Amino acid sequence: MHRRHLWILPALLGVWAVLIVSRLTYLQVFQSDSFQRQARRQQERTIEVSPVRGVLYDRNHRPLAISVEVESVFAVPGEIRNPEATAKLLAPVLEMEKSLVSRRLQGSRYFSWVKRKVTARQAARVRQLNLQGIYFQSESKRFYPKAELAAHTLGHVGVDDQGLAGIELGYEEVLRGRPGQLLIERDARQRWLRRTGRPPQPGQNLVLTLDENIQHIAERELAAAFQQSRALSGTVVVQDPHTGEILALANQPTFNPNRYAGADSEALRNLAVSAAYEPGSAFKVVTVAAALEEKLAGPQELIDCQMGSIVLAGRRIRDHKPFGILSVEQIIQNSSNVGAIQLALRLGNESFYQYVRSFGFGSPTGIELPGEAMGLTKPPERWSKISIGAMAMGQEIGVTPLQIAAMASIIANGGWWVRPRIVRSDAAGRIAEPPLLADRRRIISPETAEMLQRMMTLVVEKGTGRQAKPQGYTAAGKTGTSQKIDPATRAYSRTDHVASFVGFAPAEAPVFTILVVLDSPRGRYHGGDASAPVFRKIAEQVLAYRNIPASRPGAPPVALASYQELPPDTVAEQAVGEELSTMVSVGADVVVPSFLGKSLRAVTEQALQEDWDVLLLGNGVASQQFPPPGSAWPAGEKIRVWFQLGLGGNRSGPRAQSPAETPKAEPVRPVAHGLLPATG
Repeated sequence: MHRRHLWILPALLGVWAVLIVSRLTYLQVFQSDSFQRQARRQQERTIEVSPVRGVLYDRNHRPLAISVEVESVFAVPGEIRNPEATAKLLAPVLEMEKSLVSRRLQGSRYFSWVKRKVTARQAARVRQLNLQGIYFQSESKRFYPKAELAAHTLGHVGVDDQGLAGIELGYEEVLRGRPGQLLIERDARQRWLRRTGRPPQPGQNLVLTLDENIQHIAERELAAAFQQSRALSGTVVVQDPHTGEILALANQPTFNPNRYAGADSEALRNLAVSAAYEPGSAFKVVTVAAALEEKLAGPQELIDCQMGSIVLAGRRIRDHKPFGILSVEQIIQNSSNVGAIQLALRLGNESFYQYVRSFGFGSPTGIELPGEAMGLTKPPERWSKISIGAMAMGQEIGVTPLQIAAMASIIANGGWWVRPRIVRSDAAGRIAEPPLLADRRRIISPETAEMLQRMMTLVVEKGTGRQAKPQGYTAAGKTGTSQKIDPATRAYSRTDHVASFVGFAPAEAPVFTILVVLDSPRGRYHGGDASAPVFRKIAEQVLAYRNIPASRPGAPPVALASYQELPPDTVAEQAVGEELSTMVSVGADVVVPSFLGKSLRAVTEQALQEDWDVLLLGNGVASQQFPPPGSAWPAGEKIRVWFQLGLGGNRSGPRAQSPAETPKAEPVRPVAHGLLPATG
């Protein structure tokens, strides 16, 4: 009996050992991968780190959008012993609600963002608190050195550096780069052990067709007209009619992409590509072009305008003044509705509609900007009996400002429709060949285009666009004044109009196409009164800036200095720069550092890191600053830094230069890795 008991115990132990070994073998061999995955989920957390976005340059390689390194605050809640006390200390420093900070610090999570992309001052004050469980991670933050300049073209990005509008959205895949990874490991007590990860890969740079100085001129003149006329909105487009390149695209109201969250929704809209409106008399160019191209009329043919009145399908349509016998060129010169309607009736519905579509109306232009509208057109089978007359004078059709600019460029370049372009380089940083065959098509013959150029020149010399005549140069163009639809009555308003002027200069050898549109200006609302003077001011400055020889008696005006060259005494009124917002308060005097000899990017990063409030003016290398380095200066007061292109900038301060003295930017050269070289 005793011996049997001795055998039972070893047998039980043996069975137990076999079971244990079998179980361990199952867990360690067959379930190993599963348990390792579970352990990693419990012990590790992978956080995506935003990459450095590619730089956006203007056509002369001046940076319009850059990325700078900033710090973000995150917490490991398992290491925080008293979340409420920690939240009470952090909330005022980070300018957040205590309840929000407290929620982010509590719970079983082992990683939580407290606040992303804080200012340098906030980061320094959080470090001084030396709080357990609070850490920092370097991230990239988008920065627009020129503030509102070209805001609607550039667009803006969100807190995760994702493009939300403009080029930032349209070229998100190219600009964004590859995100990095931050790997955080913890132990069983939720204590942070270490951080590892994969660094982000930067995005590619892009060169736009915009010219920073022309953009500045367009925005300044549009802003002045917008304020003076008390219009609801306004748009200016400056285009090279031969290549389709957009040299300036301005909208009012506008916004600062560095602080887009506080902007009104209307200010964020890119009206140049997304707003459809009835063009009014500017559309008569299409009507006359079609009649001339079809040989249904000649420039000198006389047409009875019936003293400014015509009845179409029982409805009387009038001119703005009674006209009798007018030649076709005088119909354009004086903007006669009756004359344009009679030409359209000669064409007929189908033929007229085909020309409307061939000029690009009713289809998006294909510009590299998101949200482009295609306008509003309807086929002839949906026309009423008066539609052909209404369309002949620019009613019953919706167009975008960009489509009207492209229409004028057809006349300016000899009859070719050329796709508008806003991106000058491809994703690899190579200059694109302008323009490809697929991006252009002949619309009218060179002879028809030449006749229209002469007619549109008469509009500026003798007709409704006399206020568009630039000093020292010839110009050609067409005014437009259209009534808006009153939402209450669904009829044309007697008080709200869209005033426009589109043209090109010089008339004999066009270099620029310029469109000006003002929505609902008060007071003088006709296109020749409200928009033509804006065209003149922009044309005078742009032609002088490009050193275009004067084409008429009378010296052209001196080109206004570009804002990178403005002297200190004109900065407050005319400079376009960006205040690095660090939310500092004025306090005791501090010693001003030296920014001289540094690139725009280096100054930006130093200002953010050291909490300086800096106004950046120009591009290139910092050549002058006020106050000088080493000066005593109140903390929080603005420091102005001027930049100049080229080596060894003028340390005694910038001066206004004539166009001939302005240094020319070097052409952009592709590099081996496909990225454009940064100039700072």
